[in-house]
Amino acid sequence: MDQASQSAVRKAARRLIPFLCLCYAVNFLDRVNVGFAALAMNQDLGFSPSIYGAGAGIFFVGYFLFEIPSNLALKKFGARIWIARIMISWGLVATAMALVHSETSFYVMRFLLGVAEAGFFPGIILYLTYWFPAAERARIVSLFMAAVPLATVVGGPVSGALLELHGLGGLKGWHWLFIIEGLPAILLGMVALKFLDDRPEQAAWLTPAERKALAETLAAEAKVTRETGYAGLSQALTRPRVLVLGLIYFCIVVGLYGIGFWMPQVIQTLGLNPLRIGFLTAVPYLFAAIAMVLWGARSDRTRERIWHVALPLLLGGAAFAWSAFTGPLWLTMVALTLATVGIYAAIGTFWSLPTAILAGTGAAAGLALVNSMGNLGGFAGPSIVGVTKQATGSFTAALLFLAGALALGAVITLLFGRGAHRVATPRARPQDLR
Repeated sequence: MDQASQSAVRKAARRLIPFLCLCYAVNFLDRVNVGFAALAMNQDLGFSPSIYGAGAGIFFVGYFLFEIPSNLALKKFGARIWIARIMISWGLVATAMALVHSETSFYVMRFLLGVAEAGFFPGIILYLTYWFPAAERARIVSLFMAAVPLATVVGGPVSGALLELHGLGGLKGWHWLFIIEGLPAILLGMVALKFLDDRPEQAAWLTPAERKALAETLAAEAKVTRETGYAGLSQALTRPRVLVLGLIYFCIVVGLYGIGFWMPQVIQTLGLNPLRIGFLTAVPYLFAAIAMVLWGARSDRTRERIWHVALPLLLGGAAFAWSAFTGPLWLTMVALTLATVGIYAAIGTFWSLPTAILAGTGAAAGLALVNSMGNLGGFAGPSIVGVTKQATGSFTAALLFLAGALALGAVITLLFGRGAHRVATPRARPQDLR
């Protein structure tokens, strides 16, 4: 890139990434705070582990069904309007989770939350391709996705503290948790309408030279990707390489949400109160945030992607298997921390793979397809953990299942990347990742 393009990228990173990180942190917290609510809600409403697991996971059914249409709408209407729409609608549903009073209402509200959130994450990934060249994307996506572990660092203690509001105003603690944690999405959605620019060409905060240089750089990359990758709707939805990426992401997400929804309850088995559980849950995610950013930067620096996805998945799988047999609290926390680090280090780099082979309408549809396939793992992971926990009375078999899912993801990643270890740059062509 020339100097003007580099300057534009730096400015875009400083302006967009902090805001998008905040939005994604709120997004992730609103979908997984049910894990903390469950510490009291399950007993209050008489939910068994299998009911809770199914309700936690059914979110992803709604998410899956509306993911691709939502991302195509983002491409048509623009990121500013569509991201704002998504955030406001999910914030309203997340707040309304306080109205849950039965098994049926739990399932319905979780499904609606998935519908409301559909398209947010792949929409942001697509949006980032409008602003950042391919050689920068593992670092940029890792910075953006670091919001998730950081959200848990803050959200764990906050969620634990909100549960302590039990009885205030005649509401239960988990009612307050849903109400208070749902409101920020509505407010941020309103801010997004004013703050986001759809493309560099519209950014008044860039100089004319920067706008022109960055737009030309991104247009040249997009042209190469259209010629050598998948730019059409049918290509993006049917090509085996895209479907395999969806399968890899499925395995990652099984581990991601399997532990995300259940970690508070795994720690609860050690006999701790909600506030201590909240602080302990934050520990693995703090380390994961640091590892994620450093690992993504290393991938960009070395221009290697495949091993930067596979190795962390192998680490996560081994750590989950170890956590199934640890006894003392500190050993359990070390194992869960390594597992969380492995999952998040893999995710940031993973998203540089589909963005290297998808362009145009194909990118909108393909990224949504990969994400929606992956997020079916968000249904499978919590559900299987819940059924296994109820059947065996412990988390041992469930943690081994999560270990196996991550190991399988690592193997598929290595098979996907045979002979294609370089990012799509002028020195490593997009077709090398096909």
